[in-house]
Amino acid sequence: MILGFFRLLFYLIAAYVIYLFLRLLLSPRPPARRNPNRPQPSGVMVKDETCNIYLPREEAILEKADGKEYYFCSQECRQKFLDRRKRQG
Repeated sequence: MILGFFRLLFYLIAAYVIYLFLRLLLSPRPPARRNPNRPQPSGVMVKDETCNIYLPREEAILEKADGKEYYFCSQECRQKFLDRRKRQG
């Protein structure tokens, strides 16, 4: 009788350990921590005035001219825009 009780206790403990292991193994991973210094995406897309592509405002290069904001995907596109403005004006 006592041997049966210890056998049952052993199986219950073994089942609990297996349950904990599977729970740890199959649990969803917590989301990656966000870098607090990185700006959070706003979802706003802006147009590059030189190559006519759209990109997130946070990733764009900003140039202010004549009270208007212009956005660019690269320094090269920004420089082409500035060179074109010099030639025109």
